[in-house]
Amino acid sequence: MLKKVFMAPDPGRIRLRFATRAVLGIGLAVVACGLAGHSLTGAITGGLAALLALFTVTDATVREQAVTTALLPAAGLPVLATAAALQDHAVARDVAFLSVVGLGVYARRWGPRGHALGIFAFMLFFAAQFLHARTGQLAKLSASVLLSVATAGAVRFGLWCYERRLPPAAVPAPPGGTGLARITTRQAVQATAGAGFALLVGQLVSGERWYWAVGATWWAFVNTTSRGETLVRGFRRVLGTIIGAGLALFVAVPAHGDAVLTVLVVAVSVFGIFYTAALSYTWMMLWVTVLAAMLYGLLGVLTPSLLALRMAETGVGALGAALAVVFVLPVSTHSVTDAWIRRALRCVHACTAQTAARLAGDPDADPAPTVGELEQLLARVRLSVAPLVHPLNPMLGRKRRARQVLALLDDCAREIRGLVAVAADPEASHDARLAAACWRVEAAVEALTTGRDIPPRTAPSATEPALAHLHTLERTLAELSTPLRTPSGSPLVGA
Repeated sequence: MLKKVFMAPDPGRIRLRFATRAVLGIGLAVVACGLAGHSLTGAITGGLAALLALFTVTDATVREQAVTTALLPAAGLPVLATAAALQDHAVARDVAFLSVVGLGVYARRWGPRGHALGIFAFMLFFAAQFLHARTGQLAKLSASVLLSVATAGAVRFGLWCYERRLPPAAVPAPPGGTGLARITTRQAVQATAGAGFALLVGQLVSGERWYWAVGATWWAFVNTTSRGETLVRGFRRVLGTIIGAGLALFVAVPAHGDAVLTVLVVAVSVFGIFYTAALSYTWMMLWVTVLAAMLYGLLGVLTPSLLALRMAETGVGALGAALAVVFVLPVSTHSVTDAWIRRALRCVHACTAQTAARLAGDPDADPAPTVGELEQLLARVRLSVAPLVHPLNPMLGRKRRARQVLALLDDCAREIRGLVAVAADPEASHDARLAAACWRVEAAVEALTTGRDIPPRTAPSATEPALAHLHTLERTLAELSTPLRTPSGSPLVGA
């Protein structure tokens, strides 16, 4: 885990810029709230709104990101008003909270925008519980949200919009389907059921901090699609919370709400959240726990027993998510993994075809967007296969095969990147053998995606770079046919 965080490559220093901009944007939002005369509660609400605006908005283009950011208050403020109005009406408040959970997850069917708006709405209801917001505070809290989102947007799209110099991000569409066959619909039902369990048990554990359990259930469903992914994410959340609580004992508790030390640790925590999010959910949760502890210290209520309660509530929430994905409309790891692998293989073929057309002299052929899409699809494959390669997975045979599949898919991506680099050379010329090699790649992908074996092939050696990449790609695809199914022909993972 340490190696993953501190030795992972950061091409273009994207994660570094992402994290640094977050500290700047959130810091300026909190300062703006302070200068506007908002209370500590308003500043915390504004800081959370800025964090979400900078973290959750992941649309493909800068323009779409700006639109989604502008829509965040429209999704969040009505929820904040509802939470404040129902603060003293426990049953109605709980029903409203579960409704926000279900609708927030269901909104993911509309892609990154629905995903971001759903998270923002949920977190403002959560923040209302965290801060015990009342109707009388609503006007100032709403002003804090609007000011902070505007400040974060100014930083992201005006002061430091490094995304303008990057190609548009390829965002894979969520799996389709209709009715309960659609994964986002099934997850909405699962999340609501799991959150209901967490809410009831969480209130038995603590009548004041029960919302932590609901939050733990909610976040177990973020960026996951299958039963295995959700279980692994829940485990990592619990682990990160435990480690973070231990760290908070040595940092947050001795600070006693000291303003200077709190600002410093909060800034480091925000940086850690954004820098490690793409690498390790455990590390991200560690920093989230430290950040929450520092805020509770600033509010004057932090004690070691409160940290222990947070761990207990997190465990309740993770259990709620686990029970929901196992017993309520389960989505098997096999079905999701198989779908993402098929999409990645088809993207390999699309990249190959675009590159071959480019080498043949077609000026309209551009493999760059498909390469970006392939990287995103491979990231989804890794997330989907994560339960199989997890250290606690006792099925050693499947773990070994899953690792082999990931390694071979990475090899495919490496050859595709090399092929695209060759095609980008204006001096590169078309070789008549490229058409035959591309046809064989197409046939190999077709065989893999339809469940047929590919006979082993020893491609001839080639000195021409494009052909060398294509021949290596052929051999890699042929090798993939073995680990994708057992000798008896069954798939990589069980249903």
